[in-house]
Amino acid sequence: MSYRRRQTLKGRGSSIDPPNRFEAHRHEEDFEHLQYESDLEERWRKRTTEFLPDHSKSIISENDSPDVGFRFSLNPYRGCEHGCAYCYARPTHEYLGLNAGLDFETRILYKPDAPRLFEAHLAKRSWQGEPVALSGVTDCYQPIERKLVLTRGCIDVALACRQPLIIITKNSLLLRDLAPIAEMAALQLIHVFLSVPTLDPKLASTLEPRAPRPESRLRAIEELTNAGVSAGVMVAPVIPGLTDHEIPAILKAARDAGAIAAGKVLLRLPHAVRPIFLDWLSRHAPDRASRVEQRIMACRDGKLNDTRFSKRLVGSGPIAEQIQATFNLFRTKLGFRMKPPPLDSSQFRRPRLDGQLTLFEE
Repeated sequence: MSYRRRQTLKGRGSSIDPPNRFEAHRHEEDFEHLQYESDLEERWRKRTTEFLPDHSKSIISENDSPDVGFRFSLNPYRGCEHGCAYCYARPTHEYLGLNAGLDFETRILYKPDAPRLFEAHLAKRSWQGEPVALSGVTDCYQPIERKLVLTRGCIDVALACRQPLIIITKNSLLLRDLAPIAEMAALQLIHVFLSVPTLDPKLASTLEPRAPRPESRLRAIEELTNAGVSAGVMVAPVIPGLTDHEIPAILKAARDAGAIAAGKVLLRLPHAVRPIFLDWLSRHAPDRASRVEQRIMACRDGKLNDTRFSKRLVGSGPIAEQIQATFNLFRTKLGFRMKPPPLDSSQFRRPRLDGQLTLFEE
């Protein structure tokens, strides 16, 4: 499928609006009412971020994927202003009637009731304090969190209830909440993972345009470690032919910063992520675009994506095996744990709502 070629948008990971796969009709731009096409380009460049309230009635999602290291997750936001060109979560915006391209990074839904809904879920009689991941889809510390503090509210609820958490982010903003995170760490109730797919600041500035630079994330790992928090690094995603050669350097830098655990995920290109990433590749790495695309396909049985369990996160074939072998070698050499220490769910205490136990509990 082809898209009209626009100018590259500074500060955005996508420069296209791919059609929503669930919509019967798609919007095509009409230029006839404009005297100059440059008028449209000017309006396009000024596309700003909107923040829309999402009054969901529940906050905890459950998955049964054997590839994912957690069963329950909590996402205070839908869409992500970080704008990572590779983000596998982009197609989730299509369920909202939006698109996975610029809509995903410019039309952000936030859940103002997230802390209250989290507390209500923890109050259910059926809940036993299983670890919850913040976030399993979009980043819980994306830029608007600085203002809305929804993630901080959820952490405060978890601390009060002794509810174990796993935080996965690429934003050093989490250091704002270092005090409650460190308190949870002392109780063996939290793990934190920082995502670092590249150490190249120039590459990161276009690949993850509104996320903190790699050195900020490494500093975050160091400060977390100094505060007694078990921090880990996620080399995610590994992009064959573009960032796979950085695996040893990323692992060493993270280990030097104090990370105790490391994981990796091979690039995934489901649904509309494919045209978005390939468009980004042709704009920002045209000299390597063909090689990168070929190597991705070599890791996916000749395709650009593989949805099979046990294969979708690691790939298959000689190149994928070489990437995995390199990761395993340096993870062992640098002394990383296979997994961080287990979290302690035995301390969980069910909250009281409005000072009283709920009358009807699930």
